[in-house]
Amino acid sequence: MIADRLRGALRLSRGRLRGRRAAWAALVPVVALAAGLLFATSGQTARGTDLRGGEVIELSGLISQRRAALTQQSAEAQELQAQISRVTDQVATQDGAVDAVRIEAEGLTLSAGMVPLSGAGVRITLDDAPRRPDGSLPRGARPDDVVIHQSDVQAVVNALWAAGADGVAIMDQRLISTSAVVCVGPVLLLEGRTYSPPFRIDAIGDVEAFEEQLSASPQVAVFREAVAAFGLTFSVRRAESVELPAHSGIPDMQHATPVR
Repeated sequence: MIADRLRGALRLSRGRLRGRRAAWAALVPVVALAAGLLFATSGQTARGTDLRGGEVIELSGLISQRRAALTQQSAEAQELQAQISRVTDQVATQDGAVDAVRIEAEGLTLSAGMVPLSGAGVRITLDDAPRRPDGSLPRGARPDDVVIHQSDVQAVVNALWAAGADGVAIMDQRLISTSAVVCVGPVLLLEGRTYSPPFRIDAIGDVEAFEEQLSASPQVAVFREAVAAFGLTFSVRRAESVELPAHSGIPDMQHATPVR
């Protein structure tokens, strides 16, 4: 009896083994076909190059193209502005209303950042923490803790405007009402141009008001904590003479609403 049961169990296990082998034999071609399609698709997408490397090269090329286009557009805008000024001056000699508007507009160019500005102010420098010889990070720091972020630059700029700055520039780029401070990775993107740290911010106005607002700003206080903890640079120096260039970009405002 026991021997018969053992022979029956053995036959059953052999049958199951043959079934499993048959199933695997059927699946092998399917798996091979799927792997072949995957390799072919990957090869077609990469075309023999590294996928990440291709994206970096393409992005670099787009930035270069954008910079070249911006330079050309700026030159064209300056030429058009010169033509407008010449025509306006000619018309103003014959039309009193036009002359009055021209004089009023000239009075607004300073606050709009369209003309150079000079005067006493501050020079501020923000920089990443220096790299250690062994490449290690300060104790308790993450990689993001030792670099300057968009929020750091924006906090300082906001404090300067809140203190009543007559004009502000970042890396010799004059800021206006439509200027946006944007960081892309470790670089600053401003008016279509990219800048690497250290970032220099110049401002003209009441120096004491600048220092008081920088001390009172909660956002700047957070940045100061990172400076103290991780060794970033935040330098504020008084300057008797600060030179700010005129805004060199193209204002992108589409319309304006009159103040009533």
